[in-house]
Amino acid sequence: MHRANGSFGCGAAAESVRELTPELQLHTLFVLDERGCIVSTREPSPTPGPRFVLIRGATQCAWATRADMDDELAGKVHVLAGDEPPTRDFQREPVYATRYIALLGGRTEAGPAFTFPAGIAQPKDIVSIDQLSLLERHFRGWTADEIPERSPIMAIMKDGAAISVCFCARRSATAAEAGVETAERFRGRGFGARVTAAWARAIEATGRVPIYSTSWTNSASLALARKLSLDLCASDWSLCD
Repeated sequence: MHRANGSFGCGAAAESVRELTPELQLHTLFVLDERGCIVSTREPSPTPGPRFVLIRGATQCAWATRADMDDELAGKVHVLAGDEPPTRDFQREPVYATRYIALLGGRTEAGPAFTFPAGIAQPKDIVSIDQLSLLERHFRGWTADEIPERSPIMAIMKDGAAISVCFCARRSATAAEAGVETAERFRGRGFGARVTAAWARAIEATGRVPIYSTSWTNSASLALARKLSLDLCASDWSLCD
C-alpha cells in the first residue's frame, strides 16, 4: 500500500509527467503488485528491494512495504507511514524512524532525489552508444542483454571506447533514473556532469521525467548534482536487508 496525501494512481503521475512526485519516484524505483507492495527493483537484474521505503516530498509522501512482509506487520508500518508529514528538510529522519527500525530492523539507506532544470544545456561531443564492445575496455560487468534496458546510454569517447557514461539505472513508462560511471583514470574532469546532462535531454525526448538520486554520504554524486544545478525535490528513506 502507498499513498500521496490520501490519493493514489498511475494516472495521477501521468497527468503531470514533467513533475517528480513521490508516487512517480516510487513507481520508477520499484515494480509494485496490485496491492502496491514492492515485488522487485526496476532494473535489468532486479533484486527483491527494501523491506520498506518512504519517499517524502514538500507536499506529498509515498511509501511501500515489500510483498513478502507479514500482513499484520505491514499494517502497523502503514499506519505509521500514513501519519508521516511532507517535509522540506529532506535530511531530517522521518518522524517515526525509530519505530520503523524497531518493527522491521535492517539497514537504513537515505538520500535525495533531484529533477533537472528546464532547458538544461546540451553538451557537445556526446554520443549515444548501443554496443557492448564500446564499453568493455573501461567498464566491467556490462552484458549485451542489458543494453536495451539501460538505453539511452550517453557517452564520452576516447580512442574508440567509452570513458564516461550515463544510462538508465531504472526506467518506467513515465520516468527514468540516471546511473553514471566514469573510468577511474578519467575522473575529476567534469565528464560525469556532461554525460548526465546529455542523458537528461535524451530522456526528455522520450516523454519521460529524468531523475537523479543518490545517497547523502556520496559526496562525489552530490557534487555532480550541484554542478548541474539540479532541483532537490524529495528524499528517499528505506530499510534494507
